[in-house]
Amino acid sequence: MTDLLVALGLVLAIEGCIYALFPSAMQRMMASMQEMPPETLRRGGLAAAVIGVFIVWLIRS
Repeated sequence: MTDLLVALGLVLAIEGCIYALFPSAMQRMMASMQEMPPETLRRGGLAAAVIGVFIVWLIRS
């Protein structure tokens, strides 16, 4: 459970840094995401989740 909380904290820290350092780029990215079909966003999210699990599996084993 501790690892999960640490991972969540790292995600929030990294995303917070990206929003703080590049706010206009993030706004443009969010605007372009509004125009994408939901299926494209779903596939991208699934791909990111699979890659993330694979990375954690590599590091932890």
